[in-house]
Amino acid sequence: MASHDILRGDIQDHVSIAVAALKDGFVIIAPLENSYALMADAFFHDAVRAMHVLRGDELGVAAQVVIANKTSIDGIARSISDDARILMDNFWPGALSINLKPQLGLSWDLGDANSLDQISVRVPSAQFILEVLKKTGPLAIASTAVVGALPIRDGADLDFSDVEVAAVFTAGVLPEGAPSTVIDFTGSHGLLVREGAIPRSEITALVSDIFGE
Repeated sequence: MASHDILRGDIQDHVSIAVAALKDGFVIIAPLENSYALMADAFFHDAVRAMHVLRGDELGVAAQVVIANKTSIDGIARSISDDARILMDNFWPGALSINLKPQLGLSWDLGDANSLDQISVRVPSAQFILEVLKKTGPLAIASTAVVGALPIRDGADLDFSDVEVAAVFTAGVLPEGAPSTVIDFTGSHGLLVREGAIPRSEITALVSDIFGE
């Protein structure tokens, strides 16, 4: 397994290595804003399944999806409300995860065998991942920490073999931070599922019709 410090050398060289591994159907590890994450091409079923196995996820758990920009959302989600788009315009890239109904007929399985009719998606602000996403399309992601454990912030704490992941991209110790705020737009109204890095007050200042918590 190759380890790459993205704080050293040409960032585009690291991006190229990551893109190649993902397009070949492998799992990689890379830094998000506040933790390290497992990542796989969302359309490689075996890679997404391997990611869930590494985390010890129960069957039926769906991975989150990250995309490069808000214009990519229409290719993977349907029935997107005006309120959802307002929040995308204001908080993407950033720590806002939005639950939506996926486009019908997508040839992926995020872990739920497409039974949930729901995806959780965001545009991260981590620059390395954004550069990778521009060249790969949607990626499935999950924490490198096993289920129930705290997120891993220090690249030195990652413990994976070359059989499990194709490459690890580190950026030292990542800053502490709250998890993303999660809003569900799969129903008739927006539902605040988790208040995280973006407080409810900032959400409701833009979209008042938000229920929950």
